[in-house]
Amino acid sequence: MTQPLSHLPFPNSIDLETRAVLKKTAQAHRYLAELKGVSATIPNEAILINTLTLQEAKDSSEVENIITTHDELYKAKLFSDHQQNPAAKEVQDYAAALKQGFIHIRQHKIIRLADILAIQQSLEKNNAGLRKLPGTELKNLQTGEIVYTPPQNAQEIEQLMNNLVGYINDDQLCDADPLIKMAIIHHQFESIHPFYDGNGRTGRILNILYLVAQGLLDLPVLYLSRYFIQNKAEYYQQLQAVRDSNNWEAWLLYMLEGIAQTSQQTIALIQQIKAMMLQYKHGIRERMPKIYRQELINNLFNHPYTKIEFMMQDLNVSRITATKYLEQLVKQGFLHKEKIGRSNYYINEPLFALFSE
Repeated sequence: MTQPLSHLPFPNSIDLETRAVLKKTAQAHRYLAELKGVSATIPNEAILINTLTLQEAKDSSEVENIITTHDELYKAKLFSDHQQNPAAKEVQDYAAALKQGFIHIRQHKIIRLADILAIQQSLEKNNAGLRKLPGTELKNLQTGEIVYTPPQNAQEIEQLMNNLVGYINDDQLCDADPLIKMAIIHHQFESIHPFYDGNGRTGRILNILYLVAQGLLDLPVLYLSRYFIQNKAEYYQQLQAVRDSNNWEAWLLYMLEGIAQTSQQTIALIQQIKAMMLQYKHGIRERMPKIYRQELINNLFNHPYTKIEFMMQDLNVSRITATKYLEQLVKQGFLHKEKIGRSNYYINEPLFALFSE
């Protein structure tokens, strides 16, 4: 039987920081701190923000069965007039919402209800706001059985959301470790289920923004969505176990393991990007010294696909010069040239392969 949803912080009788949880928290912090340090070694932060945000957008959308390919996604970014499939458009909207939230949270170190509403609005492209009408139920997709009924009353939903925002921003309300608080916040948000649509994706964006607001990361580079996909059944099982039997330990251990695993995977990914950038840097400087400059390397790693207009903008060169540079890079094997309609685009194949693994 699902327990009624309490306001935060929970009563003191709930002892969340068990020995197992504290041990896993320490491990998660260690890898998260290493990730923060490794992220700072990439000279241009836009490279990580642009590439990893898009990767997270794809994986987070996949949790909701919104499926697209990397190729469709990258083409959609290149050509505004390219006929996008609806899934690629939704993934693009997710990446834009995440970046929009990050810009505000990095500057103000606070997460307002208005920020959460803006993220959901960017995702769903409507102004529905918090749920006002009853009738929302969460069902088992296979059986159709109702597994959880979130709060139905509009006033209660608003009160719970204001309470959650207060808990997010006021560290004096709860002295639990920030990573444990992140797991509590995620569970509370998904259990309030404040919107008609977009709750899962908004909640996953909220995870990363909270880590940035807490100063545990400088860039939004830790994305748990792939971990959730790989352990999807357990994700929903542990969410519901808290609602049914107050089993917080298993949920916290699940989330902390996700932070530890994802941090390690992202550290390895960033190190591969860094090694690849150095390889391109040395190769282009050695074989094409006349066109070598750091802005060129940044352009090739900002996105797996590039085009003449991007090169013109990033290097501040004419169309003729940008075209010449790209054709030389193709000839030397640094890029692979493709065509869509009348337009050429150029693929950094090693970078594409890295994100497609």
